[in-house]
Amino acid sequence: MLTRRQFATTAVASLLASPAIATPTVVQLPLKFMPQEVDVNPDLPAGQIHVVKKDFFLYWTLGNGRARRYGIALGNQGRNYTGVLTIRRKAEWPSWTPTQNMINLEPELYAPYRRGLPGGHPQNPMGARALYLYDGGRDTYYRIHGTPQPWTIGQNFSSGCVRLINPHVEELYAQVPVNTHVYIF
Repeated sequence: MLTRRQFATTAVASLLASPAIATPTVVQLPLKFMPQEVDVNPDLPAGQIHVVKKDFFLYWTLGNGRARRYGIALGNQGRNYTGVLTIRRKAEWPSWTPTQNMINLEPELYAPYRRGLPGGHPQNPMGARALYLYDGGRDTYYRIHGTPQPWTIGQNFSSGCVRLINPHVEELYAQVPVNTHVYIF
């Protein structure tokens, strides 16, 4: 007959011997970070993106004092862009390679990926879509992109860039044309 102690010991040993089963994390965003149409300054023309860093929101202006608002994650302090940029390129399931500066600042985190990751790879931080931001004709390496880490929305988390959860960046991507101006403040 098996005692309670033997049963417990056997159960723990069995669990430790079994491979871990990965389960997807389900994240429920706070309502304020879900896409919604909101009132904005009526002087803002349609077809612009405004990123308000202090509130973790991105606004896609619709005109007539309305905008579509999305919750975002941003880079850690000191790694965020401020100013006006232009979207010069768009990509679905973009590949990603860390910049040399990222590797220099955090080699333990980024050096393993120095050769890059293909689009759709689970570790690729670019997610489902990317909008590439330029200053004049110069690529800033700053992006508006998806993220495989939805729990980061509303936080300073990454090495830079403006991040939306994948379904939200897919919606934004479908609306925003190349040459859109992006105001980041």
